[in-house]
Amino acid sequence: MFDLSGKIALVTGATGAIGGAIACTLHKMGAILAVSGTKVENLEHLTNELTERIYPFACDLSLAEAIDDLIVNIEQTCGQVDILVNNAGIARDQLLMRMSNTDWSDVMTVNLEAPFRLMRTISRGMIKKKWGRIINISSIVGAIGNPGQTNYAASKSGLFGLSKSAAAELAPRNITVNCVAPGFIESPMIAKIPPSHREHLEKSIPMARIGQPKDVAAAVGFLASDEASYITGHVLHVNGGMAML
Repeated sequence: MFDLSGKIALVTGATGAIGGAIACTLHKMGAILAVSGTKVENLEHLTNELTERIYPFACDLSLAEAIDDLIVNIEQTCGQVDILVNNAGIARDQLLMRMSNTDWSDVMTVNLEAPFRLMRTISRGMIKKKWGRIINISSIVGAIGNPGQTNYAASKSGLFGLSKSAAAELAPRNITVNCVAPGFIESPMIAKIPPSHREHLEKSIPMARIGQPKDVAAAVGFLASDEASYITGHVLHVNGGMAML
């Protein structure tokens, strides 16, 4: 069960806590990994940790030409991608009235446009193979909103619509497209929350704890597997019950 041997998986944003956990999970399932990110040192560390079946590609997803180059380089090195995990994302938090056009456009470019561009190109190879998995990492914020994050919430909510529409188009070719929407997950950002605020946050979650990156990675691993072949256009919420959607 849950065997991805021989499958080529691209994980974007693999230098973060969630992205790294996803990469490790897919690797344990037997996948050949292409990992991308902007932090070269982190990519090297992940590559050294897993040692085999992993290929790092530094890439700035805010640049359209960099995305095109990334796909070409992966196909030349590994082959056509079977599993695409759009995990990379950025935040530029600000109140709506104070948010600049750049704050808005930067977030939309990386969080929504980059996944679209990757899906558009990579799905062509999946169609030829008549097999593929596309998993977009969204957020609880995309479903319920959050003050100070109109740009981030809009981009993550946009992934829902993008995924569902693509799922309907690609289903006849045996390609599934799903979203995983994490709640609050342990990360360097969460670690900066003052203890009193963290305690309040944990009390607001029915499971009374912050999630772990491996919780999200396990959901991605399942959706990437053959066992999830009849699940598409779905949003899998991994939030400890914080929002029961």
